Amino acid sequence: MNEVHISVRALVEYVFRAGSIDSRFRTSATMTEGIKAHQAIQKTYGEADQKEVFLQTVILHNHLSFLIDGRCDGLLLSEEMPYIDEIKSTAGELSLLKEDSHPVHWAQAKCYAYVVLKERELDQIGVQLTYVSVQSGEQVIFRNTFSSEDLDSFMKELVKAYSPYAELRARHQKKRDKSIEELSFPFERYREGQRKLAGTVYKAISDKTDLFAQASTGIGKTVSTVFPALKAMGEGKLDKLFYLTAKTITRKAAEDTFSYMETKGLCFNTVTITAKDKVCLKDETRCQKDYCEFANGYYDRINGAVLDILSNETRLTSNVIKEYALKHTVCPFEFSLDLASASDGMICDYNYVFDPRVSLKRFFDEQKKKSVLLIDEAHNLVDRGRAMFSAHLRKSDFLQLKREVKRGGIFKHAKNINDYFVALKKLVVNQPMLMKDLPHELLELLDPFVQEAEKELLMGNPSQLLLDCYFQAQTFMKMSKLYDERYVTTAEADRKETVIKLLCLDPSFLLGQIKKPFRSSIHFSATLSPIHFYMDMLGGTSDDYQVKIPSPFARENLGVFIKPISTRYHDREKSREPISQVVIQLLEERSGNHLIFFPSYVYMKEVYESLTEVNPPFEMMIQQPQMTEAEREAFLDAFQENSSKTMIAFAVMGGIFSEGVDLIGSRLNGVIVVGVGLPQIGFERNIMKAYFQQTGKNGFDYAYVFPGMNKVLQAGGRLIRSEKDTGTIVLVDDRFLSDKYQMLLPYEWKNFVILN
Repeated sequence: MNEVHISVRALVEYVFRAGSIDSRFRTSATMTEGIKAHQAIQKTYGEADQKEVFLQTVILHNHLSFLIDGRCDGLLLSEEMPYIDEIKSTAGELSLLKEDSHPVHWAQAKCYAYVVLKERELDQIGVQLTYVSVQSGEQVIFRNTFSSEDLDSFMKELVKAYSPYAELRARHQKKRDKSIEELSFPFERYREGQRKLAGTVYKAISDKTDLFAQASTGIGKTVSTVFPALKAMGEGKLDKLFYLTAKTITRKAAEDTFSYMETKGLCFNTVTITAKDKVCLKDETRCQKDYCEFANGYYDRINGAVLDILSNETRLTSNVIKEYALKHTVCPFEFSLDLASASDGMICDYNYVFDPRVSLKRFFDEQKKKSVLLIDEAHNLVDRGRAMFSAHLRKSDFLQLKREVKRGGIFKHAKNINDYFVALKKLVVNQPMLMKDLPHELLELLDPFVQEAEKELLMGNPSQLLLDCYFQAQTFMKMSKLYDERYVTTAEADRKETVIKLLCLDPSFLLGQIKKPFRSSIHFSATLSPIHFYMDMLGGTSDDYQVKIPSPFARENLGVFIKPISTRYHDREKSREPISQVVIQLLEERSGNHLIFFPSYVYMKEVYESLTEVNPPFEMMIQQPQMTEAEREAFLDAFQENSSKTMIAFAVMGGIFSEGVDLIGSRLNGVIVVGVGLPQIGFERNIMKAYFQQTGKNGFDYAYVFPGMNKVLQAGGRLIRSEKDTGTIVLVDDRFLSDKYQMLLPYEWKNFVILN
C-alpha cells in the first residue's frame, strides 16, 4: 500500500476550507500574541492535564495508508471525561463567534479526539474549542461530546474526501520515480566539464551539504544542476526542488529545461510562481470578494481546480495557470501557491525563500529537510540579500499622513514621528550620518503608531497612505529585531527629504540561517569569482563543497583585446573620443552585431551622442531606462542571425541586457566593456568598505572590486554561448592590465592583445 503522511491541520484544511480570499488588513502581531495567549491558557491546566500532545494514527482507504499526525493544544484529564482542548486566538470580536463559525477548528479537534479515543479505548470523548482575544485575554468556550461511532464515521468521510487528491499524487509519484529511474542525461553527450558539475551537485545533495559552483557561460548549468537533483529525488533523498532565479529570463530557461526533459520521458510537475500584479486577471489587484470574482468563493472551487490541472498538465507555467484559473474562476496567484504545495518542483524568484517579508510560510522545516535549493546566477543574491534584510523610512510619508488625517491617534503618532525626522534633519543637513546602534527613540515612536494604525485598519477602507506607512513601519521594526554587528543605521537629508535606514552590510549570516533547514543549497553562476568572496557573502562554511568548471569552448573562438585608457570618473570626458575610435575601428574590421557596455547611463549617453555626431556607417541603438517588456524584446530582436548590417547596441553593465541574455551564433559578434564596473563611490559603499576592512578583509575589494568585476564578466559572457560561437571582446580601461584585475579575468580571456 502507498503511504500518505499528512498533518491533521493540512488534512482538515483541504477538506473543510471554504469561502473567499480576503486580503483586507489583518494584524501581523497576531501570531506572537496568539502564542502568548495559548501559553496563558495552558498555564491554567490542572496537574493531570497535558499540553502540546503529539498524536498519530493510521487509517486505510482504497490501497492507501494514511499516516495522520499532529500536536493538540491540550488533553484535559482532570474531569470525568477526557477533553481535547483546541485553542484559537483571534483579533476579532468574540461576541460575533458562534459554535458553528469555524468547521475547520471542530474538524481539527475531532481528529485529535479520534486518536485519543482509540488509544484509550473510550466510548466517548469531549471536544472543547477555546477562543481567546489577543487584545483582552477574554475567552469564549464551546463544548461537545462525540461517541466512538461519531468519530469513526467522521474520520472515514474525512479521508474519503481527501483520497482523490491523495490517489492522484500517489499515482503521479510512482510514475515520476519510474521516469526518473529510466531517465538518461537528456543530450547525446556531456559537454566538457558538464559531467563533473552534475556529479558534484549529486554528491552535495547526497552528503547533505551546500555547493558553490563556478561554471563558465554556455556549459549548460541549468540541466547540469536539475538532472542530478532529479536523480537524488528518484532515490528518495528529496521530495521537492526549488529552482530560484533573480530574473524572468532565467526562469524561462528553467522552464525550457524541464520541458525538454519531458520530451525525453520525464514525468515531473513544476509550478512557476509569478508576482501577483503580473498574473492578476482584474484591472486592479484588489483581492476582495465584493470586487473580484476570482477571490469570491475561491476556497469553494480550489480543490477541483487543483485536481483538474494536475490531472492534465505537468508544466504549470504562468500561462497554463491563467488558463485553468479562468476555467475554474480562481485567483491565479493564490492558485499557484496552492499548486506549489502539490508540485515536485517550484521555479520562482529568490524572495519567495529568502525575503522575510514575502517568503512562503507554507513549507515547514520538516519539508525543507527533503528539499534542495538550486540558486541560479547566485552572484545576484549578495546585493539582493542586503536589500531584503534592510529597511528604511522617509519623513515625507509621515508628514503627508499627518496632513491627511488631521486629528486623532494616527495624527498624534504621525506627528511625533515627523517631529523626530525634523530633529534628525538638523543633524544630517550637511552630510550623511552613520550610527552603529539602533535608533531606539524612533522605534519607541513606531510601536504605538503601529498599534493605533492596526485599530484603524481593522475597521476597513483604509487609505493607501496609511497602509504604506504601516507596512513600512512594520518592516522597519521587523528588521530591527535582526540588527547586529553586521548592520548600521544611516541617515541622509536634502532640502526635500530625510531618510533613515537600517542597512545590512553583510547578509551572510541571515542567508545561512534561512538555508540551514534545507537538505542542500546549490549555488551556481558563470561569475562566482573569486569563489572565496561569494562563499563568504552567501553564508558558506568550510564544510561546503566548491567546484570550478572552465569554459568547454576552444580558446581560439574568442579574441580578447585591451585598450589601456582611463575611464575613471574624472577622466571620462577625455575618454569619449578614444572610446568612439575603438568602436569605429572594431566595426570597420568586423561586421555584424555588437554590444557595448558602460558603467552608467550618463557615460553611455555621452559616448552615444559623440558617435552620433560623426555619422558613423553603422546602425546604433541605446538602452533606455525603465523599458517595458515589449521594448526589451524589440531591443533583442534587433540582433538578427546572419545580418548583412553592422550594428552596435549601447547598454549598461549590471542591467537587463548584461546577464541572462542568450544571443547565440551570429546574433552577437562582439562585445566592448568600458571600465572595470566599480559601483559608484558613495556613502553606503564606503561604509561597507570600512566594515569589511575592520573584519580582516580587503574592504575595497569586497565593496567595490569584486562586485564591479562580476558585472564585467557577466557582460563579456554574453558573447560565447555555444561551441560554434566566435567573437571579439574589447576591454577598455588601463586597470585591466594591473595584477589585481588580471587575477580576476577568466583563463580564456588572458590570451589578449593590447591595442595602442
